[in-house]
Amino acid sequence: MTDMEKDTAAEGAPTHSGFVAMIGATNAGKSTLVNRLVGAKVSIVSHKVQTTRAIVRGIAIHDNAQIVFMDTPGIFKPRRRLDRAMVTTAWGGAKDADVIMFLIDSERGLKGDAEAILEGLKEVHQPKILVLNKIDQVRPEDLLKLAAAANETIKFERTFMISALNGSGCTDLMDYLAGTLPEGPWYYPEDQISDLPMRQLAAEITREKLFLRLHQELPYASHVETEKWEERKDGSVRIEQVIYVERESQKKIALGKGGDAIKAISTASRKEISEILEQPVHLFLFVKVRENWGDDPERFREMGLEFPR
Repeated sequence: MTDMEKDTAAEGAPTHSGFVAMIGATNAGKSTLVNRLVGAKVSIVSHKVQTTRAIVRGIAIHDNAQIVFMDTPGIFKPRRRLDRAMVTTAWGGAKDADVIMFLIDSERGLKGDAEAILEGLKEVHQPKILVLNKIDQVRPEDLLKLAAAANETIKFERTFMISALNGSGCTDLMDYLAGTLPEGPWYYPEDQISDLPMRQLAAEITREKLFLRLHQELPYASHVETEKWEERKDGSVRIEQVIYVERESQKKIALGKGGDAIKAISTASRKEISEILEQPVHLFLFVKVRENWGDDPERFREMGLEFPR
């Protein structure tokens, strides 16, 4: 038993811990919500759909419970090999969790992918809760109709109405999860907020900046890897990352006119990585063409995805 657990036990309250899988359609707000509940950035956020590619675990402490949120890729109708891997990963995360949180964008409601996910959840037997997000954008009577419609298909344990953006309703959600997870020791140290290695988190941050800068011009055929990480004697860190694209035309887009795009991406990423590390960062970005990287098993392993045959 760790000192942390001894302290908790000394207070007469048993510890609880467990995994909560966030399942939902693309752009339902899963990454924004996990960052809100953890209280720090652990998952990249973009208005571009299908940003999350692999399961990101964000770790939160609430009362005497350690809640491990599994931010899964958005579920959608797959078209490419990468799409199939992402959807398979999302459903696999649901089946490994103690509680499944089905997140719905209240503005979109039960349309398209959300309706298909609801049907798919019938085959998953873990306890399930319904979370309606973006409630500040929808009339209360419409929220009630949406909640009723979802609960007609699946009997959820509880329904919550929240705003991941401003935090409304999130405390009630955390209270419920802390009280419902099984009793047991915590899985991670008290000060750990994610299971992502810093090299991978740094790559994810750069990928987010790439999406934010080039979401119109650059398609999904891009991937970022941290190739070098050097802790320097002056307390700074030197990081070298490679942005992989599939065609020479995409490389030109990523670089931008006179290198303006890659400079802006590097500046934004370096600033955020430095804030997280709390030390100066020297970030060097390179763009390389790797044709059909989306069919390369090694790239899938790097992203934490199984390569679909």
